Amino acid sequence: MTAARAIPATEPPASANDRFKSRFQSLFWSSIILATFAHFGAFVFWPELTTTDISFTSADLTSIELPPEIEIPAPPAQIARPATPVIATTELDEDITIAPTTFNLNPVEDLPLPPPPQEGPEDMSAEPTFTPFTVAPTILNRDEVRRAMADAYPTLLRGAGIGGTVRVFFFISENGTVEDYRIQQSSGYAQLDEAALAVAGLYRFSPALNRDRKVPVWVLFPIEFHVR
Repeated sequence: MTAARAIPATEPPASANDRFKSRFQSLFWSSIILATFAHFGAFVFWPELTTTDISFTSADLTSIELPPEIEIPAPPAQIARPATPVIATTELDEDITIAPTTFNLNPVEDLPLPPPPQEGPEDMSAEPTFTPFTVAPTILNRDEVRRAMADAYPTLLRGAGIGGTVRVFFFISENGTVEDYRIQQSSGYAQLDEAALAVAGLYRFSPALNRDRKVPVWVLFPIEFHVR
């Protein structure tokens, strides 16, 4: 009967971290010794630094006698000090009355008259003019206007892909009806301008309001012709 032989256990190889830790002491003291010698050599062999003399001397100032023809201006006048307030003692009558303001002492005919009002155009619809309003009129029949513009678009210009914008003044009454219209800026094509005027009469608007009151106004709207 043969006896079994024991197999010796093998140690695992040392890691890099273990090898660094084992050499730490020698590396530490070697670096300390090298640093000491380096500082010692720097203090011994480094050239000596000296300062440069940058002092300077100045000559004494001497007074110069000015010739008599040179006039020296007089010194400026001293600034006056502010006055010290003084409390005055005044005796007032305790029984003070103010004369009443009446039309007998101030007749109406002696009062200043206000400036006369500026006269505007007698007929507002005669020409485009500014009218104050708080709520602008809006177009009520946009679909009808689009169909009319499609029918009025000149065929030759539409086929050539030519479009433009005609800016038109509208005079809108208190009821929102268009009573007058005229071109403010042409599109550059007479046919488009004529088509815009043909469509302008079909617009219907909501009345313009100045606070809570309906007012007639001139407004400017663009009429645009474009090929889609």
